[in-house]
This record gives sequence, structure tokens and C-alpha cells, in this order.
Amino acid sequence: MSQKKRKTYSKEFKQQSVRLIIDKGYSIAEAARNLGIEYSVLRRWKMQYEQDPEFSFPGKGQQKPDDEQLRRLKRELERVTEERDILKKALAYFAEDQK
Repeated sequence: MSQKKRKTYSKEFKQQSVRLIIDKGYSIAEAARNLGIEYSVLRRWKMQYEQDPEFSFPGKGQQKPDDEQLRRLKRELERVTEERDILKKALAYFAEDQK
């Protein structure tokens, strides 16, 4: 049994496909048929584009600026929490030694 290879589309192709619907007035079904892609795929692209036209379709390994900042802050919080826990343990250890 062979697995189907997942098709990948460039950011430009996705944007042009969505512009056919928004700017040119094509229906999603008509544009999907003409481009040879699934209706649901094109509908999802349209929703993504409408939510954030400037940063839609970031690509592999790329993130929207807000997502990147959130990821960075989560990493920093994890590091600071770990440092705090180590200091708490050290404080408890040295407090025992003084008794």
C-alpha cells in the first residue's frame, strides 16, 4: 500500500487563489474546480486570509509575530520558573544546615 503524497502550495499560489474569490468574484466551488484543489482547502485558505491578510500562510517553520513572541515568552517563563524552584530547594537545604 502506498501513501498519498501531500501536496504543498506556495504562499503566492494560496494568496492568488483567495484573491480570485475575493477580488474577481468567483465562488469557492468554481475557483476550486478551475485550480484543481479541494473545496474545503480553498475555503480554509479564504478564512485564514480573512483573519489576517498580512501574515496569512506563514509557511513551515515560520510563525506570525504574535505567535513567535508567545513562544519566546513561554520559554522564558519556563526557564525562570526552573531557576526559582532551584533557589527554593537551595534555601531549604541551607536553612536545615543552620539548625
